[in-house]
Amino acid sequence: MSVSSGGTFAGAVDKQAQEIIRLSDDIRSLNEPFRYTVTVLEYKDGAAEPANKQILDVSMRFMKPEKGAQADARSLARFVYPPRDKGKVMLSDWYQLWFYTPELRRPIPLSRSQRLIGQISNGDVIVTNFEYAYDSTLEGEEPCGDKICYRLSLVRKFDEVTYPRVIYLVEKDNQYRPYKASYFSLDDKLLKSVLYQNYQLIVGKYRPTEIVVQNARHDKGYSVMKYSDVRLESLPEFHFTKEFIQRGEK
Repeated sequence: MSVSSGGTFAGAVDKQAQEIIRLSDDIRSLNEPFRYTVTVLEYKDGAAEPANKQILDVSMRFMKPEKGAQADARSLARFVYPPRDKGKVMLSDWYQLWFYTPELRRPIPLSRSQRLIGQISNGDVIVTNFEYAYDSTLEGEEPCGDKICYRLSLVRKFDEVTYPRVIYLVEKDNQYRPYKASYFSLDDKLLKSVLYQNYQLIVGKYRPTEIVVQNARHDKGYSVMKYSDVRLESLPEFHFTKEFIQRGEK
């Protein structure tokens, strides 16, 4: 894939942007069913130790329509820690989200933007596919740390997507690694920024294992999502249904 450097991007902006997004998505997420543990930590007022901690076991049935396969984007998030949350489950089917706990008679709809812990929302613990969710435009290049990044403007395709607009920085000369995503509201106010850090070799590619989330309204606090035990796992499709999570099976 060849992307022009410097100068103008006119004439092939959308195509180039889509290709950069696709390559970056392939780093952020596997294009086949997989499972991981995410530890969410909330830090307040510059404290060295987290004020809150939550651990979820997440299964993703995510596939793009390649090689004749049907597209899929479902996930199952099981609450592991703290102990009082065991038995709680979040089920995501594309942009719909449900919550279930044994005390409920049936799963209830849940907002992806609702706060889970600290600056982390429900939808944040589930990998979002930017290629599906957003139309992208390549705006140019800019410094990002000690590197140069492509600067992309993303506008959501559907109202169900949590954030209306994203400014996305992707490293130019480092295998299209995500560097930073800034999320904006409908009235163009910054909601939060996300930094992708601590890249490690996972299932054949270097992928970020830490995501630092800074809410624009809480500049003295931040949250971190740490990913571990990432592995391929092909769960049956019926596991990703409301009927299945009501059984309380693992």
